[in-house]
Amino acid sequence: MADGPTINTIAERAGVSIASVSRVLNGLPTRQETVRKVMAAADELGYVRNAVARSLKSRRTHQVAFAMADVGNPAYLAMLRQIQPVLKAAGYRLVLHSTDAVVVDEIDVLHSLGERYVDGLIMSPLRVTEAHLQMLATARAPVVIIGSVPEGTRADNVRADSRTGVRLAVDHLYALGRRRIAMINGPLDTVPGAARGAAYREALRDLGLPYDESLVQIGDFYRQEGAAAVAALLARVPDVDALMCANDLIALGALDVLRAAGKRVPEDVAVVGMDDTELAAASWPSLTSVSLGSAERGKAAAELLLERLQGDDGEPRVVTVPPRLVVRASTAGAGYDSAGETTADHDDRAGDDRAGDDRAGDDRAGDDRAGDGRAGDDRAGDDRAGDGRAGDGRKEGGQ
Repeated sequence: MADGPTINTIAERAGVSIASVSRVLNGLPTRQETVRKVMAAADELGYVRNAVARSLKSRRTHQVAFAMADVGNPAYLAMLRQIQPVLKAAGYRLVLHSTDAVVVDEIDVLHSLGERYVDGLIMSPLRVTEAHLQMLATARAPVVIIGSVPEGTRADNVRADSRTGVRLAVDHLYALGRRRIAMINGPLDTVPGAARGAAYREALRDLGLPYDESLVQIGDFYRQEGAAAVAALLARVPDVDALMCANDLIALGALDVLRAAGKRVPEDVAVVGMDDTELAAASWPSLTSVSLGSAERGKAAAELLLERLQGDDGEPRVVTVPPRLVVRASTAGAGYDSAGETTADHDDRAGDDRAGDDRAGDDRAGDDRAGDGRAGDDRAGDDRAGDGRAGDGRKEGGQ
């Protein structure tokens, strides 16, 4: 059998030097006319470039990984839609890992960076453990974390400000005259759960409302489990007039339960979610929700990683994406513009000057330490409500 085409035969067919063929096939800067001739000759001869051999020689794979809890999660999908085009434009392919928020799987992904199968990693963990921090400190490739991590972590960090987001939502409900504002939260050992629970208490305190433990229900970030938590809350405190839900999936479960109980939304009970996923605008009634900027976080993470891949070796950077409350029918009533509006617009009409208050927006305490929730972000992005299978039952990825 005849040997396959080589750089020698390609050079002969293209009428260029062997050195020129080598430069083109290895992606090095070359005149466009030379590139055209070499690639045309390679195609005619059926030459297949060996990406593995090339990566061994250059120690570059031109691949980047994105590890998230659930590839079907709407918040992570919003991140993905921004990450992929940024990396593609720079010549990188994207490899996806769906870890189901299993810490061991996330640690394995970090450990595998030593095998050089990718040039860099974007990861959105639900919890940040000591094992995560140890692996990040010795990572063999650049890593960007979407979600809060402790100060001093050896990785670039893109985070949401869920504390300010909760404050915006509670202030909005207060401006509408709600005083029995309940909190349906996810696990408190996650960053979103810890941060959003603390922000709820702070918001009540600053508004002069007492903190009532009976108005807090801890569940998980899935729709089905969110519904169970709301049902338990209503059985205990049927006179609640507003629900602050720690992610959109919990809020969708709340709408299911309220509808079944014959309670009108928002006339009897107003409902606010977090993450502002595509599901919020599509629900009935449409859901008022705090946008945590999943798309913006994804784009920022991709851009930070590219800077590292291009040789930036400076100190770790932190980017915080500000939240925005999108008001819809679940608080504003039937007939409200489903496109929503900002908190400031709505709360100005309601006469409350607290609308845009960012006082809760620092990254203290739980927002930096507990790992990132399954919320959104995760089994909560951006990024465990729901049944865990259908598109509306996946964890959200916000932090």
